[in-house]
Formats: sequence, structure tokens, C-alpha cells
Amino acid sequence: MKQYDAIIIGFGKGGKLLAAELANRNWKVAIIERSSQMYGGTCVNAGCIPTKTLIHESEQAEWLYRDNYDSQAKFYTSAVSRKNKLVSFLRDKNHERIKEHPNITLYDGTASFVSDDTVKVVSHDKKEILLKGKEVFINTGATPILPAVKGIDASKHVFTSETLLQQSKLPGRLLILGAGAIGMEFATMYAGFGSKVTLLESGNRFMPKSDRDIAESMLEALKRKGIEVRLNVHALSMYDTANGMTLTYTDNSDGTPYFLEGDALLLATGRRAMTDGLNLHAAGVQTDAQGAIVVNGHLQTTSPHIWAMGDVRGGSMYDYLSIDDFRIITNHLFGNKKRNMDDRLPVPYVIFTDPPLAHIGTTEEEAVKRGYSIQVSRLPAAAIPRARTLQHIDGMLKVIVNAHTGRIMGCTLFCVDAPEVINLVALAMKNDLHYSVLRDFIFTHPSMSEGLNDLFKAF
Repeated sequence: MKQYDAIIIGFGKGGKLLAAELANRNWKVAIIERSSQMYGGTCVNAGCIPTKTLIHESEQAEWLYRDNYDSQAKFYTSAVSRKNKLVSFLRDKNHERIKEHPNITLYDGTASFVSDDTVKVVSHDKKEILLKGKEVFINTGATPILPAVKGIDASKHVFTSETLLQQSKLPGRLLILGAGAIGMEFATMYAGFGSKVTLLESGNRFMPKSDRDIAESMLEALKRKGIEVRLNVHALSMYDTANGMTLTYTDNSDGTPYFLEGDALLLATGRRAMTDGLNLHAAGVQTDAQGAIVVNGHLQTTSPHIWAMGDVRGGSMYDYLSIDDFRIITNHLFGNKKRNMDDRLPVPYVIFTDPPLAHIGTTEEEAVKRGYSIQVSRLPAAAIPRARTLQHIDGMLKVIVNAHTGRIMGCTLFCVDAPEVINLVALAMKNDLHYSVLRDFIFTHPSMSEGLNDLFKAF
């Protein structure tokens, strides 16, 4: 049995940062990763980096070859190749940094708990080794949820967000089951490459957590890209055909049956914490009803010297929260122990559609339900000169301000450069600044940021 100061299960973003920090403090660290294709975690290999790379490529394809499917399909194949090279480069860099550190040992294999301080590693050639650690950190991420649709296991045309990214042939007709962030991102991405996309949502309300004006604006943008959105979908079964596949479903509102043909079906019905096979009960680690590991504000599990970080602890699954998990843990281990998961609120999120949608804080509907006295301002993206110069005039900007305090309660930016501009609003909210700070701030010109001047001028 080998002894370590820390065992990290999973080579994800938070885990690799923590490994380097601990090793630099002269801790002896073991990292366990079950797949050499996942060095660096989901973001590098199957999430943020490959998807955002292809989203950018799809925008180029649309500009260059709109309505020319053959050219777009060739561009797509080249784009996937470029994406693969980038992912391989980043994966190798992650591997090199870890392997080069004398205080870090990387184990390729699957991990499971034997007790609260002992982990068994089974290598790919079935060899077993026991590792004992003073502190153990679970960083195994999340995996796609597969819905109960008859025939998906046997089909050659069913993909998850992870496996579709590996396909070098562009599907002419793409069906997407699930209209959440992943579904919408893939819809606009593949529509940009030239696929005929149908987005299928089980609920009767598109973007249920967003205000209706924002949802309607997104629907209009999707339709302009040729994306068809169908609501109230209850998927029943699918089967492969000579020309692709056929999905059967009923309408939740009236039970009407439908048959929909496609070349590929993307399952975008959510992700769940990846805890399968960890044998958590042997370590006294509890999970919640959704299977995510239960943690306190400092990310400790029900076994205090076992921690969980990143997607495996449930909640919002964003790469930047995994990075902040690392900060919280290091603060607890070596700092003043004041950092916790609550003090990082509010946290923005982005859906990388075309245009992208960024949001932080409360929505107008939520604020009204809670009885707040609010002021609301909206600004068409087309009113901002920079949107004109970029030839991206779709979308709108919206902000909710507390009428009594002048503090920003929430903001949605559905426009080009929204992922960057939302950070300015987040900074103002985090520091409890009056809205007039952004109203009167001197931004560079032309920029999308200066749209905030006009957005807040209404108050």
C-alpha cells in the first residue's frame, strides 16, 4: 500500500489545479484518471473547448458558404480536424505538467473506496493497487443522462454531446432531444454548418427559467437560422432506417403521435454526477436524490477529510465553478477559512448560441413574484454601433434594478460579445455598486460594453 498526503480522483480542472498547488507545498499527491483521453477533464476534451471551437468555426462556415451544403459539410470536416488538434495539444500539455512534477504520481485506472482513507485503483490491464491518503478529493465530473427512449441503445445514429463532437461527417438532418443550454448550443452550431436542425423539448414553455421577452427573442433568432422548435415532446422510441433514423413521439398536450426522420439524434437531456463504481458507502460519503455528492460550504463531504469538487457535487455545472472550488479548498486548508460556496454569488452563466445569451441574478418574473419594487430597462442590440460594425444586430439587453436602492438585481444580455460584457455587470453586482456606475462609466468605442451606458440611462 502506497501512502500519500492527498489522493485526487479525476484529472479535471479543479483537480489538476489542486494537485499542482499541493505538490508545490511539498505534499505527495496521487491523481487517478480512468481514461487517457480525459486528461484535463471534460472542459478540455469534451466540453467547453471543443464546443466553443466548433461554434466559432460554424459562424465562419455560415458567413462563407450560407445555403451551400456541400461546401459547409467539407468545412465541417476540416473544422472537426482542427478541433481535434487543439484538444490533443491541450490534453498533452495537461499531462506533461502533471507528469513533470516530482511530487505528483499519475495512476491510469478506475478508483473505488475501500475505506474512508484507502482507495483501490484497477489499471487497464486489471492490476490492483491500494493507495492511502490523509485527504481525498473526488473530482470525477458528470456524464450525460440517457432518457428512457426505446431503441437508443441499438441505434448507430444516436449521440451524446460528447460523442457527436467526434463525428467528422456532418449530419444533414439533426434531431436534438432537449432544449437546454447544450441543446441550444448544438442547434445553432450545426445549423451554422448547414444541418437542418429540429429542437425537441418536453416542456410546454421554451426556456422556462427566462423571462418571456428573452425567450421570444431567442426563438426568433433560432428560427432565422432555420431551426425548428417543437414543444410538448414525449419521445417514445426510435429505429434505424436505410436513410438514417426515425423518432416516434407524442404531443404531451393532446397525445397526437408524430414520426420524425433524421440522420442523427443528439441526446441533450442533462448531465448527472459521475459516481458509478466509486463505492462511496465504504467511505461514509453520502449522495443526494440526484446522485450528486453532498458537501458543506467548504466542499467537505460527510467524511470530513474527503472532499468533492466540480460537477460531481451537483448544482450548476460550470468549469469556472470548478476553479473556484479549488480556491475554496485551498483557502480552507491554508488560508483564513472564510471562503465558501455561498460567498461567490451571484454567478453569471452563458449559453453560447448565435448570438450568445449571458445572464446573472434574478429575472423580472422572479423579482415580481418576490414582491420587489423594480425598474426594468431593455435595449435592442441593434441600437449599439458595435453590433452594426460586427453585422450582428440580433438580440436584446435587459436589466432589473431595485427601485429603492438602485442596486442591480439581474441582467440578461442576448447579443454579440455577451460572454465578455456580462463580467462587467457581475463585477458591479458583486461589489454592490449603484447602477449609475455603469451608466456613467467611460467605455471604449466602438464596443458592446458601451451599450451599458444606454441600457442604464433609462433609470
